[in-house]
Amino acid sequence: MKTSHKVFSTSLLVLAISGCAVTSQPIDRSISEQRAKADLLNMFKDQEPLAGELTLHDAMARALKYNLEGRLKIMEEALANRQLDLSSFDMLPRLALQAGYAGRSNISASSSESIQTGTQSLEPSTSQDRERGVADLTMVWNVLDFGVSYVSAKQQADQRLIVQERRRKVVHTIIQDVRSAYWRAMAAEGLLTKIDSLMARVDTARANSQRLSEERIGDPIQALSYQRALIEATRQLEEQHRALSLAKTELAALINLPMGTPFRLAAAGGYEEPQLKVELSQLEEEALANRPELREQDYQARISAAETRKAMLRLLPGLEFSAGRHYDSNSFLVNQSWADYGVKVTWNLFNVLSGPAAIDVAKASEAVAEARRQAMSMAILAQVHVANANFHEALRQFHTSQELAQLDGQIVEQLRNRYKAQGIGELDLIQGELNTLQADLRRDLAYAALRNSYGQLFASAGMDPLPAELPSTGLDAISQALANSEARWQQGDLQPGS
Repeated sequence: MKTSHKVFSTSLLVLAISGCAVTSQPIDRSISEQRAKADLLNMFKDQEPLAGELTLHDAMARALKYNLEGRLKIMEEALANRQLDLSSFDMLPRLALQAGYAGRSNISASSSESIQTGTQSLEPSTSQDRERGVADLTMVWNVLDFGVSYVSAKQQADQRLIVQERRRKVVHTIIQDVRSAYWRAMAAEGLLTKIDSLMARVDTARANSQRLSEERIGDPIQALSYQRALIEATRQLEEQHRALSLAKTELAALINLPMGTPFRLAAAGGYEEPQLKVELSQLEEEALANRPELREQDYQARISAAETRKAMLRLLPGLEFSAGRHYDSNSFLVNQSWADYGVKVTWNLFNVLSGPAAIDVAKASEAVAEARRQAMSMAILAQVHVANANFHEALRQFHTSQELAQLDGQIVEQLRNRYKAQGIGELDLIQGELNTLQADLRRDLAYAALRNSYGQLFASAGMDPLPAELPSTGLDAISQALANSEARWQQGDLQPGS
């Protein structure tokens, strides 16, 4: 009988252990396909349709409103706000409600024994029912816990502000990425048509040359060299076409436009050179005051200082107030419901021992935050100077590229005239047009780098392209606010817009 009982117990134990084993099944492909369809639908829903030509500020507005990374930062900011609301509840007293049923398998009885004779002095008796219902409502409030929770809530509020600064950084990054992609896409849109036209002419010239070679007309070596030169020209054109064709794809990704959606960019209207009307020293001051990274470090310093105050608070004794309402259905009680209250002092003496070390750690954290901010300030000043140097270098390179493009344009005009007069062959004209096309490409890319470096100057100074409040969240309002900010900066006004 005992053996059967052991076998049964062992089997039951093995069954319980096997039931606790954790297994994971691979996700079925059909579920992944459904998720992919849902993602494709959610990524582009609720977006205003793109109509007409896309301006630079319209592209920036769409990126700020629909870019998925920007959406993520907005969600993180909302999460930080909810966490702040949640931390506020830690300052409230603890209020506990309990209700239940209690029972015993036998009677709770007891007797007394004389401490002098060791004999029983009272027959067994009970003062408690075998079954009873109980309920308690108790509130406890510790002043020390309130103080620590209050400081923690202040820290959480600073964490929320840190999330806002990180969102500002994302906005600056998105604006710069869109600016760079837009001007490169602008260069691509103006040159891709020229590249396609020239490639078609090269293909025709190659076909004609191959036909003459097959008919054995002319010198074979000269014909093969001619075809090789045309193939090399085709290779150069294909490389340029590939580099330029990716620019609009990158821009479409930044503004969260479905891949493959055709769109046109607004005409730039010439090569207007941006003018810097702000002193470098003013940009330095703005950078040290406005950069999101430094403001984040300011909040981190406040959080570290608050940690020091929390460590000091934990050294103090706590004053605890309590009050409660109770009920017990025990029929032997004279009062089945009652209220109680009390005040007591609590003090964790081990905190006295560990407190000095905790304070030293908190103060060291403050010193580290201070040193980190100073190091970051130096790096940011260097970024401002690098951005200023890049702008002036980009301006110089644009002037050089523009002069070369003008010279190549004049040269190709002379080549066309000579070709019409049969003074040169088609290969010479194609090579001249290819040189002109490459010069135009370098000029347009240099202009894109100039516009990008100009915007980077203000981004390195931490200038916000959007005011604190917008009249609406529509694309037109965002685009207009971006245009107004850039117009003020070009006039040398760095004050925040309204």
